[in-house]
Amino acid sequence: MAAAPDLSPFLAACRGEEPSRAPIWFQRQAGRSLPEYRAARGTGSILEAIAQPEVAAEVTLQPVRRYGVDAAVLFSDIVVPVHAIGFGIDVVPGRGPVADRPFSSAADLDRLRPLEPEVDIPYVIETVRILAAELDPAVTPLLGFAGAPFTVASYLVEGGPSRTFAKVKALMHAEPDLWAQLVDRLADMAIAFTSAQVAAGAQAVQLFDSWAGSLSPKEYQRFALPATQKVFAALGDLGVPRILFGVGTGELLSLMATSGADVIGIDWRVPLDVAATRVTGLPVQGNLDPAIVLAGTELALGEARDVLRRGSAAPGHIFNLGHGVLPETDPAVLEAIVTMVHEEGLSLRAEGMHT
Repeated sequence: MAAAPDLSPFLAACRGEEPSRAPIWFQRQAGRSLPEYRAARGTGSILEAIAQPEVAAEVTLQPVRRYGVDAAVLFSDIVVPVHAIGFGIDVVPGRGPVADRPFSSAADLDRLRPLEPEVDIPYVIETVRILAAELDPAVTPLLGFAGAPFTVASYLVEGGPSRTFAKVKALMHAEPDLWAQLVDRLADMAIAFTSAQVAAGAQAVQLFDSWAGSLSPKEYQRFALPATQKVFAALGDLGVPRILFGVGTGELLSLMATSGADVIGIDWRVPLDVAATRVTGLPVQGNLDPAIVLAGTELALGEARDVLRRGSAAPGHIFNLGHGVLPETDPAVLEAIVTMVHEEGLSLRAEGMHT
């Protein structure tokens, strides 16, 4: 199906329509790999930079100018809502989100009041408004985002990044009712956060369920999926594409496809043609291994071409990395990938359909 002439390549692919060119953007495209990002952000906390709309808007636009990507992703963080309501969480350089008093009992529910966007995150709303005025949605739409309830909960319960998620799993299984209340409140927060972004001008949203891969399919279906479904159901009336992405989620993809998402992001561990059989009927996003980009332009381009061919198995494909851009990435390699995807993407997709 051909896309409407005023529909951007990114939005067309999200809807399973035929884009004018193969769309591409990179997770963490606005970040530490760009020298202009470091100059704009300075040395303070990332949460301090996010709270400055002019800075956050500039950082969001930098990769659009440099790479010519087909979507701008809002410069923000998945813990902004819980930080804004005063739960007590910060993003520690080199470590990630850290809670000074982790969530551990029913009493901690009182620390998770509803998010009031106009009161709590006016700076995010203003950043989106600035970007909506700068960007042409028919060319480069703005992608808003939030953390999926499970992943945000994992930071609150563990107190920071974890390899084992032992405290999370202990809470889920030992106190399932308390866990359900926790992720339900975080779902409401994600709904308010993303809805405010769309109201201010974002044209699509993505939920990052970065740590869902730590769960078994049985655990994911019981403890994570219902809250994610609640978020996407609430966003359905907004009329914007909804993307769900997780890391290490190969065994969860068929369940993720029931979340209400319009597009499923795939990490680098599962070939896109295999992933397409697990998320039947949905467009996919991904999934070049970010580490391959460090191996040089020619190797990265070869692997990217393979991704484009395999992506033809899905009704729509948005080229991306299988996770975020690594800090040590050479921007020139990403520039070369964007050029190749734009010039060869549709022909490689057609080639993949006939092999």
